[in-house]
Amino acid sequence: MDDIFPDLDDGFCGTAFGADSVKIGLVDFQRLVDDSNAGKSIKAELNAKGKKMEAELKQKGSEIEALKKTLEREAMVMDKDMREQKERDFRIKIGDFKSLQKKYEGDLQELKNNLMRGLQEQTLQIIDDIGKSGGYLMILDKRSVIYSRSNIDITDEVIKRHDALKGKKGK
Repeated sequence: MDDIFPDLDDGFCGTAFGADSVKIGLVDFQRLVDDSNAGKSIKAELNAKGKKMEAELKQKGSEIEALKKTLEREAMVMDKDMREQKERDFRIKIGDFKSLQKKYEGDLQELKNNLMRGLQEQTLQIIDDIGKSGGYLMILDKRSVIYSRSNIDITDEVIKRHDALKGKKGK
């Protein structure tokens, strides 16, 4: 081995790759979202916004259903032009409903992306701080690890620091 890598001595290789000198951590981002105050706040905000949008869509859907029943009930007594106009109005309302539904879905997804991006940025800063202060070689996302010992999971520490950070901003 000395012929291939003459500058490396056995002591360096043993120390650099020894189990005692390597500190690795894992973070479960899903648990962070589920258990941290910031994650719970994001879920609550998305849920409230979604329910509001759903209520508006339900109300518009009821209006369309009522219009459909009226159209069906009165179709026989209307003249042809009036019936065609009402049917056209009905189709327009259905199109408007579908467009609004699609818009709301997009708005909700955009809000989720923005909120999660903010959470991710804060979390990465916290993880960076923990990594530097704790002497970690690396901190990985738990989803990309097939096996690990539970004692290297630092998610609780990340949640604790995240909640403390959120508390400081709230004051």
